[in-house]
Amino acid sequence: MDDPGPSSPGPEPPPPAPPEEGDGWVLLPPSEVEGVEDPKVIHWEDLQQELARLWSLSAALQAARDRKTHLAARIESALEARRAFLRQDNELAEIRQRLQDHTDHLGDLKLCAKKSADDAEDRRERLCVNIRTLSVASKTLGAARNNLEEANKLLTGENGHGRLKNMEQKLRMRQQYMITQVAQIYPVRPLDEQSPGHKPIFTPSIIKISMSFSAWQFEWISSSNCFSGNAESILPNGYQKRPLAILGLQLSKPTAKKTGYFSDKTDFQKSSTVLGYAGHAVSLIASYLNVPLRYPLRFGGSRSYILDPAPSVEPSSIVSVATSIPPSTSMRILEFPLYFDAQETTKSAYAIFLLNKDIEQLLNYIGAESLGPRHVLANLRQLTAIIQSQQYISVD
Repeated sequence: MDDPGPSSPGPEPPPPAPPEEGDGWVLLPPSEVEGVEDPKVIHWEDLQQELARLWSLSAALQAARDRKTHLAARIESALEARRAFLRQDNELAEIRQRLQDHTDHLGDLKLCAKKSADDAEDRRERLCVNIRTLSVASKTLGAARNNLEEANKLLTGENGHGRLKNMEQKLRMRQQYMITQVAQIYPVRPLDEQSPGHKPIFTPSIIKISMSFSAWQFEWISSSNCFSGNAESILPNGYQKRPLAILGLQLSKPTAKKTGYFSDKTDFQKSSTVLGYAGHAVSLIASYLNVPLRYPLRFGGSRSYILDPAPSVEPSSIVSVATSIPPSTSMRILEFPLYFDAQETTKSAYAIFLLNKDIEQLLNYIGAESLGPRHVLANLRQLTAIIQSQQYISVD
């Protein structure tokens, strides 16, 4: 077969397009090349057409790639727009929720404002009522203040509180004068400072009577500041343990023999006389101070009696001072001998106890305390000394 002659030159293929980014020749291993085992044989006459076909396919592939890139860009833009839309939709939903919450809150505020307005109206009405009440009370208070000022003027006037204090001071001076006379009639002093032959001295002036006191008594009166406190302050140092006596007679309980009779009737008579003196002095002081005694006295000299409102029991059944009596028992007044008797020593001791309770009542009335239940003469001396002091006359 003859070789074909040179064929007429066909149209020149268009110049290859410049390779895009990523295009170029790549060496592949034979195993990855399609049809490497059965290659397609193209004759020389068909080569030109095959190249043209391949070129057109390459151009179509490039156009497809461009469209793909353009579509990918559009899809990406659409997805981005979709994401932005979703974000805006979520934000809009949140804004709607906040708006709804704000609307609900405004509704609650409106209800609270309405309730507050109603409360304010009620309070305003009550305030108006209170203002009217205060206005009336202010007028009443002004009238009461005027009355109080007038009352104060009356009290501070000539016939007011000053006059009352003067009258009270004069009354106490009179009481002091009369009780000073009683203290001179029945002087209570240590036994070694007086004798049975002592005679009472009467003077018309309290100052002269006070000057006749002993030195220790005058010193206590001038230095005393108040009546309350320790009652033993009435007894100066050295005199507290010295026996006391009235007009030289000492109070002492006579000793009894086994037969029940006293060994010496003189001690019996002296003690009874001292009790009569003390009872008379207490009775006079109580009457001058206008103090009703809890246990009244029936004065009879050395045969005096003291009365005790006690249950209706027989006197012979009284064996001690402290006796428990049912509250339902009927009450009547009992008399106890304020003197020593050979047969009634228990009753006599109880009478002395009641006399000391009367003296303690008078001490408490003037603001002092008792020295104890067994110090009849000491309590009586303390009572008269306090009343004769200058502090008793002072009226606050």
